[in-house]
Amino acid sequence: MKNIIMRIISNSQKRYVFLKNKISNIKIKEIKKYITADLLLLYFFVGALINSTLVRYLTVKNYFDIRPILADITCILLISLFSYFIKPKGRFAYFLIWSFIITIIIFINSVYYTFYNSFVSFSLLSTSLFLVDVGDAVVQNVLEPKDIIYFWFPIMLYLANRQINHRRRQRPIHLKKSKQRAFNIFILSVITGLIFISTLTPLDFSRINKQWNREFLVARFGLYIYHLNDLIKSIEPQINTLFGYDTAAKQFREFYQELNTIEPIKNKYTNIFQGKNLITIHAESIQSFAMNLQFNGEEVTPNLNRLASQGLNFTNFYTQVGVGTSSDTEFTLNTSLLPVSNGTVFVSYWNREYVTIPSLLKEKGYYSFSMHANNGTFWNRLIMHEVMGYDKFFHKPNYTIDEKIGLGLSDASFFSQSVPMIAKLKEKGKEPFYGTMIMLTCHTPFDEIEKYGDFPVDYKTTIINEDNEEEEVIQPYMEGTRMGNYLKAINYADRAIGQFINNLDEAGLLENTVIVIYGDHDARLPRRDFNRLYNYNPETDTLLDEEDPNFKRVDYYQYELDRKVPFIIWAKEKRLSQKVDTVMGMYDVLPTLGNMFGFRSNYQIGKDIFSIKENIVVFLNGNWLTDKVYYNSQKGEYLLLKDEPIEEDYINRNNEYADTILGVSNSLIIYDLIKRERETTELLKSIQSGE
Repeated sequence: MKNIIMRIISNSQKRYVFLKNKISNIKIKEIKKYITADLLLLYFFVGALINSTLVRYLTVKNYFDIRPILADITCILLISLFSYFIKPKGRFAYFLIWSFIITIIIFINSVYYTFYNSFVSFSLLSTSLFLVDVGDAVVQNVLEPKDIIYFWFPIMLYLANRQINHRRRQRPIHLKKSKQRAFNIFILSVITGLIFISTLTPLDFSRINKQWNREFLVARFGLYIYHLNDLIKSIEPQINTLFGYDTAAKQFREFYQELNTIEPIKNKYTNIFQGKNLITIHAESIQSFAMNLQFNGEEVTPNLNRLASQGLNFTNFYTQVGVGTSSDTEFTLNTSLLPVSNGTVFVSYWNREYVTIPSLLKEKGYYSFSMHANNGTFWNRLIMHEVMGYDKFFHKPNYTIDEKIGLGLSDASFFSQSVPMIAKLKEKGKEPFYGTMIMLTCHTPFDEIEKYGDFPVDYKTTIINEDNEEEEVIQPYMEGTRMGNYLKAINYADRAIGQFINNLDEAGLLENTVIVIYGDHDARLPRRDFNRLYNYNPETDTLLDEEDPNFKRVDYYQYELDRKVPFIIWAKEKRLSQKVDTVMGMYDVLPTLGNMFGFRSNYQIGKDIFSIKENIVVFLNGNWLTDKVYYNSQKGEYLLLKDEPIEEDYINRNNEYADTILGVSNSLIIYDLIKRERETTELLKSIQSGE
């Protein structure tokens, strides 16, 4: 009996092993057969996944996160399954077209990330004509070898298809099998999609809905889902009146009702400039760190330094731009609102109602004008400046292009030709006035160094040589770097500003006039150049080692903090001579100038910097900055700026505030809430009066 039982067990084990091996072999063979039956799809799938993973690794560097890979797989599978509904001869064309689309999108994102540390939006297609003017800048200073490698994908697919056809291994898939395969891929995509969704948190869903931090979205959702979501967001202007208005309007009313119940605080600067002319100088790409630099005893920005020492100098001033760069600064400064999270206000939301500095000053009898020697169509300024309330926009047709540097008329010639125009306005009685002067020369690519003038950015010293004689030694330092060329451009721009001030004075235009100078955004300089700037050793013409006590690390946070720009308020008749170290954003300009000139917007988000104890600067990607902390919303971490502990409530409170004002500002623009509220108020008044 025992032997019989043992034989049964032995036979059962043999059968189990046999069946297991049989099933295993069948699976492997079937899977292999299933895959090799459609090599074209396999090559497409692998290529698309490699490229999307590669661009993510080279940008946001999330090497060990499986979530975006699952998201990419889901998207690639969904694209692939539709190939089964195309005739066999057309499937290669289908995959090849998609490979080019994917490659071009990834290529553009790779280039864009190098320059902006963010990812491109479909809404930029509407501004593509603007990018033609800066094309050379991209090729010369942004395009890198890594950006080209993604084109291996369509090349590989083309060669793979030739090899498949040559070997005749790929036979057309029967219609019935095509439908079955499409269904199988659909089920697989659903499974991977559900696994991916299960890894997300409510905060992830909130962020992709708001789309403020593009870097976070690509790191968490992958490039394909980011762009799918971005495409939906890009058509939002056409469908926004259908969805979400009630919620947005409620948040908008609650925010401003609370804000406008607070009485403005008077301070020593209240109304000090009331009735005076105001000229703002939009200083292209000038950053604050350059104002603290000297080369061989010569200041890079002697004129800005002089004006800063005589006026109000805001040393921790930051722009809050999105993809609209200069136009975003013009918008935020004049409205005290943030740019939109998707697209640009100047292009996508020009047909809205805004409360601006020009419109507020017009109520006080001011005449407003803007001057820029570039094409008026650039960033849609011809239309948008009128929308913002400027009475006159002087642009390229109003100037003689007698000296060209970079993108257009040189700043020196621009300012020189502008002074007589301003004087003529004064002669016609267009006073008091508010004028905006938009500079151009200090714009990337910073490659026309021979036109910037002779300002060496090298290091000169005297040594005693072997013959016991004094000998001057010149080390290159920043010469030949993009940073060095940029500093030469800034030195040129500084001289142009200084001459403009002198010309205004000679024309009698500085009397009763206040000058405001602000950098419109940072220059997107490479981090390696900052490393050289701060850690150069002139004795050896090398960089300091990280172990050296004088070494200054240029990490993410140091780079972000170095992006601050100048903000100076100067008047010939009032030498205020004050340095303001409180952190300040571009949206604080309107309230601060409003306190000085006697105007206020009921829709401002910023604050008068002299009426608060602590300020917060909220950036479009959800990051924020106070005097104590720089908060990185992508990583949920922060850098302490002062040697004092920070409680969790402080972080949570500021996160909530940042989230609120980003939402309020975005909704105000998208849903045209200022106009709707005005129309509602007028209707209620009409009903109450019985009309």
